[in-house]
This record gives sequence, C-alpha cells and structure tokens, in this order.
Amino acid sequence: MATPVVTSSAVAHPYADAEVEMGAPAGRVDPAKARQRPLPTPKPLDRHGPARIVAMCNQKGGVGKTTSTINLGAALVEHGRRVLLVDLDPQGALSVGLGIQSQQLERTVYNALMERHTTLRDVIVRNVGHVRGLDLAPSNIDLSAAEVQLVSEVAREQSLLRVLAEVRQEYDYVLIDCQPSLGLLTVNALTAAQGVIIPLECEFFSLRGVALLVDTIDKVKERLNPSLEVDGILATMYDSRTVHAREVFSRVVEAFGDTVFQTVITRTVRFPETTVAGQPITTWASTSTGAQAYRDLAKEVLAL
Repeated sequence: MATPVVTSSAVAHPYADAEVEMGAPAGRVDPAKARQRPLPTPKPLDRHGPARIVAMCNQKGGVGKTTSTINLGAALVEHGRRVLLVDLDPQGALSVGLGIQSQQLERTVYNALMERHTTLRDVIVRNVGHVRGLDLAPSNIDLSAAEVQLVSEVAREQSLLRVLAEVRQEYDYVLIDCQPSLGLLTVNALTAAQGVIIPLECEFFSLRGVALLVDTIDKVKERLNPSLEVDGILATMYDSRTVHAREVFSRVVEAFGDTVFQTVITRTVRFPETTVAGQPITTWASTSTGAQAYRDLAKEVLAL
C-alpha cells in the first residue's frame, strides 16, 4: 500500500462536529463489520528468506504495538513463516510478554547495536512463547543508552539495518516493536524496514497523532529509505458497543481509506492473560476471537 498523504488538519479534530454526530442513527451501525471481506488463503513457501522487515510504530504508548507484534508474529508462524521479533523499546515489554527475563540477560539488542564483536546471532533467543519458529532479539533498559551513543556514530540511522543484514536470509519476516517516540531508535527501525504497520487505538487522542507519524515516515522515505511504505493502519482496542469507538474507526477509514486493515482487534481480557502466561494468544487461547483476528491480520499481511 502506498504511503497516504494526510495533513494534520485532516485528522487533528475528527470530532469538530461530534455533538451533532454522536446521536445520529448511523452511529449504531458497526463500521468494522461493514468492511469485512473474504481473505485469501496464504500459499506455502518453497524456501525461506530474505525477510520482509516491518516496523510496528506509533509514538503514542498503550495502543497495542507490543501485543500486535507478538501475536502477528505467532500467526505468521502458523502459516509456515519463520519470524524474528526485535524488541527496540528500552522498556522491554516485548521480551517480558514472551516470558523472557531480559534484565538477567548478558547480551541484548543494545550489545548488537553498540559492540563491534557482538552479532545479532549472539543475542537471539530461539522459539520463544512456546512457538517453534518464532525467535526474539530481546532488549532491556540498557537500550536507552543507545539513543545517546548512536548520535556520534557514522551512518547512525542505518545501525539497525546493518545488524539485521546478517540474519535476514534466515527469516521470512522481521517485526520490530518500536518504542513510543519518534527518536533515533525509531528512525533506525524505519530506515531498516520495507513496511510500517501503525497500531491505532480506537480513541480520539490516538487519532490526533497519526499525522505526525505519517510525516516522519514520509521524511525517512525521502531522505533515508526510498522503499519504505505504510503497509496499513491496524485498529486496536475496538469496542463496537460504544459510539465513540465506531465514530473513531469511521474517521480513520475516511482519512486513510484502503490503508486501514480490514482486520480489527477488539478489546478482550485474554490479552492481559497472555502477558502473564508469556505466550501469544494464538497458543494461550487459540479459539478466542483475538486469536482469530490476528490470524486474519496475518493473511492480510501475507497478501501485501
């Protein structure tokens, strides 16, 4: 999908006339269900690699980036793909969500980025979350130092791209869980990636920041990575029972059109449970609506 051209004014105030619209009869219609279409069955692979690198990115925290990275990765594995997850957030939520005690690790993504003699292979944890074929490059608070130390490096924006190059042939997808900011680590992820998935909570304040993120993506595309595209915007934490969520989703589709994934991730208590279990929802609650949603998302991603 091509990067959408969106100005801040297009999404900054989607509820300018909200007082009128909230009570409209159309608000009772579930716009997410209205967009549902049959999804193609992914074809099996003859061989693995080179990986398509995808950055899961949104500068706002708490929108479902980490949850989506884990569960999309696990769903892709179910379709026969080899997947590497990269934790590029110093908070290490991706690592914790897969049962890895990253504070106890001797080497993490930080070491691979900053130490000449440490490679990504030295860092990778294999078959995480009880999923064979799902690997993880973990991180912890040490990674916060990289934001400062990379400033003085030559080709600092390409540091992650260089690190990923040595393992790219081993995987079909590399999913990068970005930190909730538009700093140098996130720019590294965007420089390394071919695609960006933007998880967007179906809530007004989440929508306001998308224009800023799209502007950053456009700048990286222009100056550092001409092949970068927005793969799609993923609506998360959707609750069709509320007029607010339905209105936000409708405005997202209005602003971004076909760039919005058909798959919508609804709210469910199962997601917090999977974090405690250290497993993806596809294995922890394999028959749940959340698990099926990420399987559908995987089909959309594979069809790109």
